[in-house]
Amino acid sequence: MKKIIIITGAGKGIGRAIALDFSRAAIEKSGFEPILILVSRTASDLESVATECRANGAVAELFTIDIADKSQTDRLVETTLKRYGTIDCLINNAGVGRFKPLDELHEEDFDYTISTNLKGTFFLTQKVFAAMEKNRSGHIFFITSIAAETAFKSSAIYCMSKFGQKGLIETLRLYARECNVRITNIMPGAVYTPMWGELPEEMKSVMMRPEEISSALLNAYFLPGRTSVEELVIRPVGGDIND
Repeated sequence: MKKIIIITGAGKGIGRAIALDFSRAAIEKSGFEPILILVSRTASDLESVATECRANGAVAELFTIDIADKSQTDRLVETTLKRYGTIDCLINNAGVGRFKPLDELHEEDFDYTISTNLKGTFFLTQKVFAAMEKNRSGHIFFITSIAAETAFKSSAIYCMSKFGQKGLIETLRLYARECNVRITNIMPGAVYTPMWGELPEEMKSVMMRPEEISSALLNAYFLPGRTSVEELVIRPVGGDIND
């Protein structure tokens, strides 16, 4: 069965791992035919992951857009619906952050973070959910962060955006329960992705890897439709990596 799956931030890190795991599932799960709608701001990243996904037998379509631009996310959803008639799964993975002491954060840092993590996520979700609500089916994932409920000193704006995402999730779930749509919030702790930049080996050795978050997401997705994993908190065994 064909499944239309939109993955934002698909070019790197957790999003890339999710795309590859869904493409492998096309081989491993009989009758599962994913059509992966891969979204990122960087075309070269998308082309790389799409090549791997297609090698596994999955269909991969690329949208090089910035989700902070509502006109671009509107086009993404409208094009997908026109082409396929439905959207089965949305994975809100795209996210950005600026990490500095409180008194060093500026308006540009605020706008950069909030426009993607809150504005972009909200309007994309709003438009996709309307289609799922009409069809009375679907699954929306949010890759938030433990920063959605735990504060970190160097992450004031980032935490603010992730707390806001969690508020959206809790509200959206009130609507989703009335129309058979599943909503899953995945809150990872420290995952070694490009967002962290260069790190010492000692620190990298205790951090999680993108594939560990992706595998948990796929397990939740492939549960029977009557069952919804509402929230997953995934941390390194040693706990949070603090400021």
